[in-house]
Amino acid sequence: MAKRSIIPFGPQHPVLPEPVHLDLVLEDETVVGVIPSIGFVHRGLEKLVDKRDFKQYTYIAERICGICSCGHGLGYCLAVEQIMNIEVPDRAKYLRTIWVEMSRVHSHLLWLGLLGDAMGFESLHMESWRLREKILDMFDATTGGRIIHSVNQVGGVQKDMDSTMLNDILRAIDEIESELRPIAKTFLHDYTVQSRLKGVGILSKDDAIAQGAVGPMLRASGVEYDARLLGYGAYKDLTVEPVISKDGDSYGRCEVRIKELFQSFDLIREAIGKIPQGDISVPVKGNPDGEYFVRIEQPRGEAIYYVKGSGKKFVDRFRLRTPTTSNIPPMVEMLKGCQLADVPILILTIDPCVSCTER
Repeated sequence: MAKRSIIPFGPQHPVLPEPVHLDLVLEDETVVGVIPSIGFVHRGLEKLVDKRDFKQYTYIAERICGICSCGHGLGYCLAVEQIMNIEVPDRAKYLRTIWVEMSRVHSHLLWLGLLGDAMGFESLHMESWRLREKILDMFDATTGGRIIHSVNQVGGVQKDMDSTMLNDILRAIDEIESELRPIAKTFLHDYTVQSRLKGVGILSKDDAIAQGAVGPMLRASGVEYDARLLGYGAYKDLTVEPVISKDGDSYGRCEVRIKELFQSFDLIREAIGKIPQGDISVPVKGNPDGEYFVRIEQPRGEAIYYVKGSGKKFVDRFRLRTPTTSNIPPMVEMLKGCQLADVPILILTIDPCVSCTER
């Protein structure tokens, strides 16, 4: 009879970039149960609606997570704008969309490098992060910040991009794409990668839906859902098709993210080609009175932003459901039956963000 034991995994681990804590139930080397612990780095950011008014809170929302900061600021602003019936100028919508897609490229390149490092591919790690630097340089040039951008505001955006900046972005993504293609090809077709990822950590389509998976984790199980199809920002004018894989394994999740990188390049080009002239913000009068929730597609999946106001300058409630929060239950299901040695890699394939989850 197999010996059953419980071992702690994390919150510090040499492979994982995030403080994930799990109690793994093992029978010999096989995982038969997983108990996640949430709240190791809880910061209480949602409580700060009591300390910062609804305009200032945009900057708090951005600091929920560095990698997803642009999307967090956007989600919060969209909810407040719906409550206050604010119509954002079209140019601001396009600028927001360009920055959010740049954030997706930033996030996926960072993740690809971390996964390469976890599997011992140091050159893949360094090359992915070298390409990521080019996107961060473009953020720096267009917003003034590499990680926290602070360009979203209720009513639009704070900074515009002239034609020179837009052309610089086009040149940067052309360079990144040309250098990324051989890296992606090598990664997806490497025997070692396939032996570690193919057929490992399978999440079926039914389980992905039942467990509430979102983002690449959901689409890698064959579900064609992408919150960008809702048409917020400039997405209603752009060509968005969900990138899917039908295998549902760890390799499928990696394949979806790599293909989404090239999709983001196309979306940025399309948005720059269609961006209209005009204002980038509108005056905001009064205070939010009502409630609304918004769904947007963050790099890791669908995020939900809930804002409630009662006519005061401080909103009563801000609530965020992050993609990693949604992906933890399917991750627990996915880990059952795997080998202990595969656990770090499988966790990385969901691209966890504990900073967002334990805000």
